[in-house]
Amino acid sequence: MTTQTVTHPVRSDVGAGPAPAPGARTSTRWALAGVGAGITGAGAIAASLSMSAVYDESLGGDTTKIADKLSDYVPNLIVFHVLGMLSAVLMIVFAAGLYRRLRATAPTDSIAPMIATFGLLGTAFVIVMGTGLDTEFVFGVGDEKIVSPDNAAFYNHWVGTIPWCWGLLGLSGIALFALARSGGVARWLGLVGLLGGGITLAFGISPLQYMAGFTGPIGLIVVALGFLVGDKAYRGR
Repeated sequence: MTTQTVTHPVRSDVGAGPAPAPGARTSTRWALAGVGAGITGAGAIAASLSMSAVYDESLGGDTTKIADKLSDYVPNLIVFHVLGMLSAVLMIVFAAGLYRRLRATAPTDSIAPMIATFGLLGTAFVIVMGTGLDTEFVFGVGDEKIVSPDNAAFYNHWVGTIPWCWGLLGLSGIALFALARSGGVARWLGLVGLLGGGITLAFGISPLQYMAGFTGPIGLIVVALGFLVGDKAYRGR
C-alpha cells in the first residue's frame, strides 16, 4: 500500500496585508505638534518667570503688598495659562505619534515606547495642574474681597513652581537612547535623548527639580525637530 502526501501551495490570491502606496509618505504632523509643545511650554515658563512678586525682597514678605503687585501681572497670568494649556494639548498629540513611531521599529518585547509615552503624558498632566488655579485667582487677585493676600501669595508660589516640574520628560529622552542602541531610532537622537533627558530627569529627582523647566522644553524642541526633519531613514522605508 502506497501513501502519498499532498502539499498545497500557499494561495496566491491572499496577500499578507496592504502594501504601501508608491511614493507614500509617513505623516510628521505629530512631530510638528511636539515642536509646538516645546515652544509654548518655554513661553509658559517665561511668563511664569515674569511673575516675581512673591520673590521680591523689597516687599519684605508682606502678603498685602505681594497681592497688590501680583495684580499688575494679570496679562502675564493669562499668557501663562493659554501657553501652558496649549503645550499640554500638543504634548499629548506628540506622545501619541511618538508611540506609533517607536512601536514601528522597537523590538517586540521593548517597553521603551511606553516609557517614552508616559513621560510625555505625565509632564502634560503636571502642566495642566500647574495652570489649574488660574480661573480661581487671575481676575480676583488684588481684590481682598475675592482673594485674601495670603492665598494670593500662595498662588504666586504655585505658578512659580508646579509648571516647572518637567522631570518626567527625562524618561522619554532616556527611552530614546535605549531604542537607539537597538537601531530603533537614529543614534544621534538617542544621544540627544540621553543628554537632555538625563539632565532633566536628574533635576527632577534632585531638590533642584524646578530647573527641569529650563531643560525640558529645549530638549523637547530638539527631539521633535529631529523626528520632523531628520528621521529620513524611517520615512523612506
